[in-house]
Amino acid sequence: MFITTWKGRSFDLGKMTMRDLIKAYFTFYAIQTYLGLAFVSLILTLIFSVGWVGPIVAAAVIILLYPVVWYLLHRFVLHSQYLYRWKSTATIWKRIHFDHHQDPHRLDVLFGALYTTLPTIVVVTIPIGWGIYGLSGATAALAAGLFTTCVYEFVHCIQHLNFKPANKYLKHMKEHHLLHHFHHEDGNYGITNFAVDRALGTYYDKAKERPRSPTVYNLGYDSDKAEKYPWVAEETGHMPRDRPPSARQQV
Repeated sequence: MFITTWKGRSFDLGKMTMRDLIKAYFTFYAIQTYLGLAFVSLILTLIFSVGWVGPIVAAAVIILLYPVVWYLLHRFVLHSQYLYRWKSTATIWKRIHFDHHQDPHRLDVLFGALYTTLPTIVVVTIPIGWGIYGLSGATAALAAGLFTTCVYEFVHCIQHLNFKPANKYLKHMKEHHLLHHFHHEDGNYGITNFAVDRALGTYYDKAKERPRSPTVYNLGYDSDKAEKYPWVAEETGHMPRDRPPSARQQV
């Protein structure tokens, strides 16, 4: 099934094959942007580099570091209880994560917003790459960050689109990511692995290990908070929901 537009669409697309999912994935403008910038970064690496070891090391460090960066951003920024308290950041928080938890299968907010993801990738990758191998290390690190983001977004598609992975690892990731969305949001923050969750004690394997969270869909931005900090609710057009209007997956 080929998706011609992501705007306003939700989960009910019928069962998808891997081919359907790949087609849908590459139609999204953010993925096209990441890939385009990644290839430009690779070309710049070839132009500026005087050797291969430095750029490869820089790229490898970013790939290894990315799960930690994603975990910290997901747990302490996207799930922050502070961003909705200021008008200047409320709209950003609404777009980058609140809408995704209000309706986890809404397609147009499934991917990150470029105006937040690209600066984050640049800030994380370029200084590290530069410190390892100068200019070519920086461009190699940026390319690695962009390609890794594409991998993360693809796995995230698998977790939310109507696709049943045959691979045991991807199936495990999907099941446990859906626990994060439909059972208890304070855990299972990883997208491609749960190594950092395990290390920091936020991983859980079964729904019965934790009570169902009353804030799993609103991330703590409930009606009382909306009365005090109204900007997200005003942008949404209604008070925060306890659950999305038609949740297809429940745990």
